Amino acid sequence: MTALDLATRTGLPDALRVLVERHARARWEGHPEFNALTRFWLDRHLMFRRLQVQLVTETAGFLDRKREPRRFGADLSRLGGMFVSELHGHHHVEDDHYFPLLRAMDARLEAGFDLLDSDHHALDAGLNALTVAANDVLRTLGTDARALEPSARLKRKLDAFGRFLDRHLTDEEELVVPVILEHRGAGL
Repeated sequence: MTALDLATRTGLPDALRVLVERHARARWEGHPEFNALTRFWLDRHLMFRRLQVQLVTETAGFLDRKREPRRFGADLSRLGGMFVSELHGHHHVEDDHYFPLLRAMDARLEAGFDLLDSDHHALDAGLNALTVAANDVLRTLGTDARALEPSARLKRKLDAFGRFLDRHLTDEEELVVPVILEHRGAGL
């Protein structure tokens, strides 16, 4: 692992913060180039953060025996499916459409888009591990006792994934939004 790996990174390296220093997060929404598409994209990130927290809360509730198994299973299936499929789809749109456009606008940040691409691969592996863990829970929900250990494993994976996801989303926002602001909406 290196300091740039998603599991160990504490933020964007200084060389990739060139535009975020000029376009601080606190001033994004007031910038004349902050548009509806940028707001939508940031709202999607907020949705992913909220879904992850909701999955942790639901799982903790089951572990604390505050959630009925059948209801927990239905919510886990619905929320987990939405979380995984929406996040995969979001990353595909970024990788295939937005990142190539943004990459071409500022050569100083090319390594940043490589970093985000690497993050997407790491997050895909994490989403696959969450899917396996959630399916283990769903298979054992017939009896509370059998479902507790798989649920505890799922909660640990959700907690770890949440840290990785938040790090990635924060870094992605601090790379992408300043490019859009700097380059007049980036043609998006």
